[in-house]
Amino acid sequence: MIAALREAIEPSRVTAAAPLATFTTLRVGGPAAALVRAEDAADLCAIARVTETLDLPWLVIGKGSNLLIADTGWPGVAVVLGRGFRGVDVDDTRVLAGAAEPMPALAVKVARQGLGGLAFGVAIPGTVGGAVRMNAGAHGGEIRDVLDWADVVRMGAGAESERWDGQRLGFSYRHSALPGDAIVVRAQLRLERADAGRIADDMAEMRQWRRDNQPINEPSCGSVFRNPPGDSAGRLIEAAGLKGFGVGGAQVSLRHGNFITVGGGARAADVYEIIRTARHRVREAFGVDLQTEVVLAGFDLQDVPAEVTT
Repeated sequence: MIAALREAIEPSRVTAAAPLATFTTLRVGGPAAALVRAEDAADLCAIARVTETLDLPWLVIGKGSNLLIADTGWPGVAVVLGRGFRGVDVDDTRVLAGAAEPMPALAVKVARQGLGGLAFGVAIPGTVGGAVRMNAGAHGGEIRDVLDWADVVRMGAGAESERWDGQRLGFSYRHSALPGDAIVVRAQLRLERADAGRIADDMAEMRQWRRDNQPINEPSCGSVFRNPPGDSAGRLIEAAGLKGFGVGGAQVSLRHGNFITVGGGARAADVYEIIRTARHRVREAFGVDLQTEVVLAGFDLQDVPAEVTT
């Protein structure tokens, strides 16, 4: 596998047995059999050929802010989109952004140019690509509100490039219709003219809200569960008596029930056990099946919805 990858793309961008914990905000999890940094669509094509030929599983890692890697690691290829997939171009109110561009940085850049509609992005600790895939949102805004289209590479279809507009993406709450083999490589947003000072004030309020209500200074994966219709996952978890509940080096945050934080010596298995316990307790107490928002990779899965696994 490593030899084939190094033959297909620049060898210095392929790492064997690469630790993945540092690529996630939880800072736990094992290594990938191979880690590859892709810089353009040609790299993705090359990776697709190798993974298809050798029948290897693959995984794309953005900022790793909603990702939990198993302690045993990832048995195939982990792909990181490099600086070739970053960049922001503004044409009047249209914004073209690379998939690896961090959402907070993009929100700040467009706000300074007097473009409104993306202020909520300052509260999303992920990339543009991840935001498109999961219809990320915060403070009443979602990516579907501002998306024109996204270009994707279909890894399972000969790495063909396709353009998906908002209708085809079929956005719903924290979900898009993108198939599992699609990697977002760039997206065009449609924004609106607004007062830069007012946008800056709005973003400052959002940042303050996060500081007041979320454990942003502790390692976590952000919101663990999607909010069920008409309710809050955090409220249900706290009502089930799980606020502060811990396993090993991980615990349900004392600040917000829908966050799991980790400390020294924590393992991915600790986080996973809390996820399973929370789902079980909430189901027993309230008859609600919490759906995970965090993506679980490399696990021998039990009691977790398949649509959020890799």
